[in-house]
Amino acid sequence: MAETYPIGTIHLVGAGPGDPDLLTVRAARLVSQARVIVHDGLVDPAILAMARPDARLVSVAKARARHTMPQDAINDLLVREALAGNDVVRLKGGDPFVFGRGGEEMEAAQAAGVKVEVVPGISAANGAAAAAQIALTHREDASVVSFVAGQCKGLSEQNWAGLAGKGRTLVIYMGVSTAAQISEKLMDDGLAPDAPLAVIENACRADMRVLRAPLAGLADLVSREAVKSPALIIIGEVTARGDAALTQLALEAAQ
Repeated sequence: MAETYPIGTIHLVGAGPGDPDLLTVRAARLVSQARVIVHDGLVDPAILAMARPDARLVSVAKARARHTMPQDAINDLLVREALAGNDVVRLKGGDPFVFGRGGEEMEAAQAAGVKVEVVPGISAANGAAAAAQIALTHREDASVVSFVAGQCKGLSEQNWAGLAGKGRTLVIYMGVSTAAQISEKLMDDGLAPDAPLAVIENACRADMRVLRAPLAGLADLVSREAVKSPALIIIGEVTARGDAALTQLALEAAQ
């Protein structure tokens, strides 16, 4: 008779924006105890270094137009490991349920009868904004925050009307490669060309950069500064607070 194993648990764990100190206590414990860790490319090596020496680390890194492993295959991998009796830590940058495809992986596990635990992480937006000392909401400038993906199918057809402007903050994930289309799209929707924004590269890491420009200068800024992912774009008056002099210099330089 074939040997059977107890079904393992899939832990969907948020690794936060990069700094190991920003992991939740639960996330740090799971990473340090796990025998199998399936991780994204954006997970900082310092976090992976917390794993036990005999842990099996499986990278499923994704890049624009190049996936190490398609999402369906990742789902199958997680389920297969759990059905083999392994508890699996699925480690994701930021939070699993904010542009992390955690919902898809959870549904695949549930369909296979595998137990799932979700361990939230500090989202990339919250981590980046905090590191750059940009308040996403402010009583004088913003009472609404929206998150959108700047790298998605049919970007030009996405309806972003009303997501940016007076009293609003717009946070754009994965927008570096489509910066020109993003600025054109928002200006076509009526957002002023001089609307302030910040681009935060490598948030919460030693090489973090915070770059500022007006909306019309976004594409030039990304090109001139050779901005690389991971990077977030934050658009709104909140990006001009707290550092008005530096912001004004950046706005003038980009015009």
